[in-house]
Amino acid sequence: MNYYLGVDGGGSKTYTLITDEHGNIVGKGNSGNGNHQINYEEAKGNIRESVQMALDQAGLKQSEIHYAYFGLAGADREVDYRILRPMIAQLGFPNHDINCDTAIALRAGTDQPYGVVLICGTGTNSAGVSPRKAFFQCGGFSYSFGDFGGGGDLCIEAFRSVIRAWDGREKPTLLTNLLLQDLGYESVPDMFEDFLDSHKAPPLRTVKLLFQAAAQGDEVAAAILRMQGEELGKSARAVIKRLGMEGDQFNVVLAGSVLTRGEARFIHPYIEEAVKECAPGASLVKLEVEPVIGALWLAFEAGGAKLPREVYDRLRSISDYSLV
Repeated sequence: MNYYLGVDGGGSKTYTLITDEHGNIVGKGNSGNGNHQINYEEAKGNIRESVQMALDQAGLKQSEIHYAYFGLAGADREVDYRILRPMIAQLGFPNHDINCDTAIALRAGTDQPYGVVLICGTGTNSAGVSPRKAFFQCGGFSYSFGDFGGGGDLCIEAFRSVIRAWDGREKPTLLTNLLLQDLGYESVPDMFEDFLDSHKAPPLRTVKLLFQAAAQGDEVAAAILRMQGEELGKSARAVIKRLGMEGDQFNVVLAGSVLTRGEARFIHPYIEEAVKECAPGASLVKLEVEPVIGALWLAFEAGGAKLPREVYDRLRSISDYSLV
C-alpha cells in the first residue's frame, strides 16, 4: 500500500493529511503558523508538530510515505527555498517537494492544469499558470512591496476607522460598538489609551466585524471591503496580462478565509469586474475544499501516479471541520 502526505502551511494554521492510495484518510494533524517569513522557529516547530501528529495517528514512519508534498506560505523566491529545503529535509521523507501555497490552492480549486489563484487569508497573494505552462506570481510580500489586504491589514483598517470616527477625521461607523464589544472596552478612549500604552495590535478575528457592519449597511466597512476586492482584482488582472491569458478560458480560484468564509457580495463583484474586463472567458470559482487537499493531489501526481477518480471524488468531500 502506498501512502501520500500533504501539508498546507499558512500564516495562521498548518494542516497535514495522510491518505492511502485509495484516498482514505489515515492520519491528520494541525498546528499554528507555518510561514517562515513570520517566524522561522515557530513555523519549523508547527510544521513538524502537524506532520508528526498525522504520522502518529496513521501509525506510519516517514520512510513509509511514498511522496510528501508541502504547500507553504512564504515559499516565494529562491532565497526562501534555500531556507525551506533543509527545514523540510530534516523531517526525513525520502521523496518530497515544496511549493508555494498558491500552487496547492490552484490545484484544489480547478480541474484544469492552468488558471489563476487569488489568496486572501492572513495576507494576500496571487499567481497563475498559463495554458503554455508559464508561471507568474504577483504579490505576497507585504504592504511595503505593493500588497494590500488579508486579515493582517483588514483588522488594522477596522481599528483605525473606529479611531478616526472617534477623533472626527471620518464619519461614524457601526464598527465602533462592534469593536468595543469584541475587545471588552467601555469606550474608545479606554481602548485607545490601553492599546497605545500596552503596544497592542487588533487581533485577526476582528476582520469578521467588517462583514457584520457591512451587512448592516455600514458605509465605512463596505468601503474597506470594496477596496480589498478592487486590489485583488488588480492582482488578477496583472497575472492575466503578464501570462497573456486575455483570450483564454480558465478559472480564477478564490482562496483564503476572507474570500471563502466572508460574505461574497462585499468583495467578489469587484474582483469579477476587473477579471471580466481583462479576460471575458474567465470564471470566478470559490475554493470549496481546503488547500491541503490540493497538496495531496499533487503528492499523488509527483509520486508518479495518475490521480484516480475515486481519490479525487473522495477527497473533495473533506471540509475544514474534518481536519481538526
